[in-house]
Amino acid sequence: MKLIIFNLVIFTICLFAVVTVSGKPPRFDLSLPTEVLFKQFIMAFQKKYSLKESTERADIFAQNVDRVKVYNQREGAPIYGITKFSDLTPEEFAETHLMKNFNPTLKQRNIQEERRKKQRLFQLPSGFTIPTDFDWRTKGAVTDVYDQGMCGSCWAFSATETVESQWFLAGHTIVDLSVQQIVDCDKGRGDEGCNGGDTPTAYQYVMSAGGMDSDQDYPYTGEDDQCAFDPKKEVAHISNWFYATTDKNEIEMQEVLVAKGPLSICVDAATWQFYVGGVVSHWCGEDLDHCVQIVGFQNYTTWDFAVKQIWLVRNSWGADWGEDGYIYIERGGDLCGIADEVTLPVV
Repeated sequence: MKLIIFNLVIFTICLFAVVTVSGKPPRFDLSLPTEVLFKQFIMAFQKKYSLKESTERADIFAQNVDRVKVYNQREGAPIYGITKFSDLTPEEFAETHLMKNFNPTLKQRNIQEERRKKQRLFQLPSGFTIPTDFDWRTKGAVTDVYDQGMCGSCWAFSATETVESQWFLAGHTIVDLSVQQIVDCDKGRGDEGCNGGDTPTAYQYVMSAGGMDSDQDYPYTGEDDQCAFDPKKEVAHISNWFYATTDKNEIEMQEVLVAKGPLSICVDAATWQFYVGGVVSHWCGEDLDHCVQIVGFQNYTTWDFAVKQIWLVRNSWGADWGEDGYIYIERGGDLCGIADEVTLPVV
């Protein structure tokens, strides 16, 4: 009887043994039995299932826990774990949070033409040097982390976030702009709202529309809807855009970021479904399916006391994902395709 009570106490302790820090996503001990982890997951993220769905999601969850262990082994560091997406198959996650048919604009353009365009729109100041650390968040040029929900609108978020930063750096008050406007109104350029799009064509739309409404006037719904842009309520606009690099040069990216502002990028984010924190250093795909924003870079000391040069990448899956809504990517190796499509609008 005492043994039964003791085992029950241990099980109860395990059930509630989720590491939480105020305002941060919970951390889970992957050495625990999968059924215990699934119960912790349900409690931590307030999941609700029917009886049938609970069985299905428990099976998917168990497969994902095994997948996470393989990912960490490949990466050589415990940067992947249980997230709010751990009850989705990779296919379901891609369908609801990534872009299925992303076709980067750069591949369709003349590289020499884009290089000339960059030279015309961007010149380094005399005596410019790249600092060791740089973060536009500390200078007020970055809005809070957004959550795109179950809509493949990352491209619209990435473009909007970077327009917000440029509008602020041009001397205006920073304002949350309407992502929903781009989702609803940017049509005919290959952009398809919740089904995906591209940042250069989003900039082209903003230029042709004459600007953007605020999120307050045209709030985000996470669904495709009829265009409701009101030119009378326009609060920010741009005049042009350019590629920060056309040959995957991360030094060029640093230069443009420091001199001009946060950068829009598109990446392979398939493994990000399970990212919980730390530096992605070794293992990431290169099939671009997600667009985000780089806000800075720094030297980062990892859990094993290694110092790595990283990009500070802002995602649009909410602040309860990753490093308060951010992911850290090691610089210099075009990891996740981070240097493949890097753009910046011009106010």
